[in-house]
Amino acid sequence: MRKLFGTDGIRAVAGEAPLDSPTIFAIGVALASSLKTLHPVPRVLLGADTRESSPSISAVISAGLRSAGAEVLNAGVITTPGVAYLARKHQLDAGVVISASHNPWQDNGIKVFGGDGYKLPDSTEMEIEAEIFRRLKEPLPPDLEQQNAPPVEKAFRVEYEDFLRNVVPRLDLAGKKIVIDCANGAAALIASELFPALGGEIHLTHVAPNGRNINENCGALHPEVVARETKDLGADLGITFDGDADRALFADAHGRVVNGDGVMLMMARDMQAKAELAGDLVVATTMSNMGLEAALRSSGIRMLRAPVGDKYVLEMMQKHQASLGGEQSGHILVLRRSTTGDGLLTALMVLDLLARSGKPLHELLSDLRVFPQVIVNVRVREKRPLDQIPGVVESIQKAETDLDGNGRVVVRYSGTEALARVMIEAESEQRMREHADRIAQAIRVEIGV
Repeated sequence: MRKLFGTDGIRAVAGEAPLDSPTIFAIGVALASSLKTLHPVPRVLLGADTRESSPSISAVISAGLRSAGAEVLNAGVITTPGVAYLARKHQLDAGVVISASHNPWQDNGIKVFGGDGYKLPDSTEMEIEAEIFRRLKEPLPPDLEQQNAPPVEKAFRVEYEDFLRNVVPRLDLAGKKIVIDCANGAAALIASELFPALGGEIHLTHVAPNGRNINENCGALHPEVVARETKDLGADLGITFDGDADRALFADAHGRVVNGDGVMLMMARDMQAKAELAGDLVVATTMSNMGLEAALRSSGIRMLRAPVGDKYVLEMMQKHQASLGGEQSGHILVLRRSTTGDGLLTALMVLDLLARSGKPLHELLSDLRVFPQVIVNVRVREKRPLDQIPGVVESIQKAETDLDGNGRVVVRYSGTEALARVMIEAESEQRMREHADRIAQAIRVEIGV
């Protein structure tokens, strides 16, 4: 049973277990010890988002890594996919990102990539987790709180920006007006250096991080903000990232939000036309709308569903040799370009696709019929297996019977928060909401906070 790692690393309130100093130090020691089984002196790249707690966590985990014999390099504030790219390019042994992605500023997290740029498999995380608990029994260095992370090497960020530019070398935004919301997060500095050089009229918003405003009423958690700004400014396109910029959402000129389903549809058709869509196959998740599946089918493209989490999308992509996959939340994986979801890369590829097509975003998605969908989040005090809670099982079965194939019911726990998520799609919005509320209430009664 996993106790520390969720679907996207370790995440908690900063300063509280498992993001207290003793556990963070133990994480560094355990990771370095794991890496030393293959490399006598492991080299690890460190990066972080803009949270108030990121510098102190960076310092403590660096101390743990170094105490166990690792060499630590520091990219400073940089996106999660930036660390994955750089770890792979420089043939390092691991990349560590201090970030809690879309969570509020009080939270933070630790994500680990292998030297190949991919997130660690569950089995490796479990081994490291066991080592963390063993290391927690050892005494801490007396000067732990006085430790500092290594000096930031700006060249890493510049190198990542150069990689992004080279993906779309001929992209010219002249004559276009684009709104870009950076969520006061890791994308703020990179986007400010990257997008204005592409021409056009670029409106950058939420690019003034202060440690506590990351994701606050902005970014991919609140796509309606960039959608409203796009419409009010008469812009051609809106783009919004989350705190660590591993995902991106969009808004069309009419102020309508376009999520990862829409992006996958556009990219799949574009890649198919260029004979780059391996097996005419896309890997999405259980949360993707039935409308995406229908639209892809109309273009002769199959869609498989993986469990939620971009690492599980990746696993299914590799199993079926797919070249494109992603999540409704905006994680998009194009394996010939990147080893993980990359919001900045996705944004550039969408801009390039639009420029080559000569069509606005809404036209490229005109046949995407989105089934009504509702997601209800229920805060829980424990994550008891849902299939062992009779009231929840009964309410789910009743919903599935009533929908009779004309809808979908997905109930699962969040991999990063203490939440149960109830998602229902149906042709009838009234029935959809009734069933979602009934299932959510059954969960509240049994394990709600």
